[in-house]
Amino acid sequence: MAILGLTQSTVRLFNWMKSKPLPLFLSSPISTSVSPNSREILQMGGENLSLIQRRNHANPRLINVSGYKTDLLEIHSQDPKLHILFIPGNPGVVSFYTDFLESLYELLSGAASVTAICHLSHSRESWEPGKLFSLQEQIDHKMSFIEQEFQDNEVPLVLVSHSIGSYISLELLRRLQEKVAYCVCLYPFLAVNTLSSEQSSIRRIAASPALCKAISSIGALFGMLPPQISTFLVKKSIGKSWSSSAVEALRTHVLQYHSLRNILFMAKTEFEKMTGKPDWDFIREKKSKIAFMFGLDDHWGPLHLYEEIRKQVPDIHLTIEREGHSHSFSCSEAGSIWVAQHVSTLINNYFDKC
Repeated sequence: MAILGLTQSTVRLFNWMKSKPLPLFLSSPISTSVSPNSREILQMGGENLSLIQRRNHANPRLINVSGYKTDLLEIHSQDPKLHILFIPGNPGVVSFYTDFLESLYELLSGAASVTAICHLSHSRESWEPGKLFSLQEQIDHKMSFIEQEFQDNEVPLVLVSHSIGSYISLELLRRLQEKVAYCVCLYPFLAVNTLSSEQSSIRRIAASPALCKAISSIGALFGMLPPQISTFLVKKSIGKSWSSSAVEALRTHVLQYHSLRNILFMAKTEFEKMTGKPDWDFIREKKSKIAFMFGLDDHWGPLHLYEEIRKQVPDIHLTIEREGHSHSFSCSEAGSIWVAQHVSTLINNYFDKC
């Protein structure tokens, strides 16, 4: 996410398809602490399997926020002690996170209601034809949603976020300091990584209207293929280890012209906005309300940013995920469950201390 290397992946999918004979398609996605018991969580049997089997399912809901269609995924607790609002990366398609959200709900034993909110015009249900939304507009959209849906909320509000969603959640914490109880930032994208060739490539593409239109058109061609063929292509090229829900999210929502234009336009404004350093003064001020989790090989949230946070805010909660799930953790079931376990542990520990 944070584009999932999406611009490169779409081209890679196109090149892979050209290299195969047509009949193939017709035959049938350093604190150095780590959450406890991670090895056990990854075993596809026993406790992990029972967690999957007893899941409550996240339900989609389409609402209006400040005049814009907004796609949600929700799991409601009958007696919530807190409410978790999940803010995605880019692409901001909430169905990429279905396994993660359902696992998190179960691991918190139904004590929290969980809501995930899409980014405007990133999913088919939320399209606003002809309009492109910037990073700032996406932040304002999440602010309006909280004011609309949580104005009279009587339980603590917890923000859990991924990639650029972490930047958004910190901005929401800045504006809603009394309402937001806790922020968990996963694989955070908080500043442009000038050492990343991938980011440089995506930045150049996102800054070019002609390239954005071309890549969006290529992606839309795949989205127009019959479902059986497009699913096969995604699984064989860029989604070999992906869960079925992630493959479906890419196929039905992302591989669409209007979605891709918005994904790339948001990326363009991310690079424009995030050329400076994070607001260290604010992070220091709110350090007790913030937890970060970084990955080992993640150019969106590189380890030199982890080290800089540790230097600037030495007593903030920092962890590194060392299980190899990558930035796009939610595209695999194992990654979703492991990260859900980590987040549930953070939330339980935080509120145990309150």
